[in-house]
Amino acid sequence: MPVDSEDTAMRESKRRQRQSALENTDTDIGLCGWLLVGISILFMLVTLPISIWMCIKIVKEYERAIIFRLGRILQGGAKGPGLFFILPCTDSFINVDMRTITFDIPPQEVLTKDSVTVSVDGVVYYRVQNATLAVANITNADAATRLLAQTTLRNVLGTKNLAEILSDREEIAHSMQSTLDDATDDWGIKVERVEIKDVKLPLQLQRAMAAEAEASREARAKVIAAEGEMNASRALKEASLVIAESPSALQLRYLQTLNTIAAEKNSTIIFPLPLEMMQSFMKR
Repeated sequence: MPVDSEDTAMRESKRRQRQSALENTDTDIGLCGWLLVGISILFMLVTLPISIWMCIKIVKEYERAIIFRLGRILQGGAKGPGLFFILPCTDSFINVDMRTITFDIPPQEVLTKDSVTVSVDGVVYYRVQNATLAVANITNADAATRLLAQTTLRNVLGTKNLAEILSDREEIAHSMQSTLDDATDDWGIKVERVEIKDVKLPLQLQRAMAAEAEASREARAKVIAAEGEMNASRALKEASLVIAESPSALQLRYLQTLNTIAAEKNSTIIFPLPLEMMQSFMKR
């Protein structure tokens, strides 16, 4: 945690330095520039009150405006939310949405570390943290973030085994988030969250894994059945020793068995006969 906080502080310090460098880059627009600005102000005053509708702009709560005067970013950075003032002809502005944006990573065919081809997709949550950097440092921050997320997903999964991809999704998502956040820091983008949505395996691999799991379950079932037979045989051995010590216990067992059979409303009842009686008939 202390290391993460230090890294965050360092990134924030670098981001502020880059923003101040952009805002303080030779703000002198020259004599010709000031002449154009003066003409613009004069034109605004002459055309009042009509020009007031061209000069006053409104920025919503979730937006920021980057104002360019003769192609240069005005000091003070992004404006808004609320009202701000621009000069006609010489000023232009770009609105930047500061809300969190989500997009799906298209399914990516990835070859894992153990040479298994899988199809993985995900979702990324990000927002513009610095509107000035998002406008001045990159043409299209949204498209760049989408492409970078696709390549990062392939690069991260290429270093993992299939078992790690299936079991360590949170670790993979955290690794992707850190990589994307570091890469998009120069663009004023903050990657808030990355999630792995689905991992699709080839059909043959699914069948092989299902057969392996079924064989494993059958093996465990056989082991459990064998252990049960062993425990039952031990119990029967102990019961036979008890019955051998008391001959009357065997008769009670016969009566209990007859009671159980009669309770099931069977039409046929089998009476077991002791072997001693049969031996006496055989002798005669």
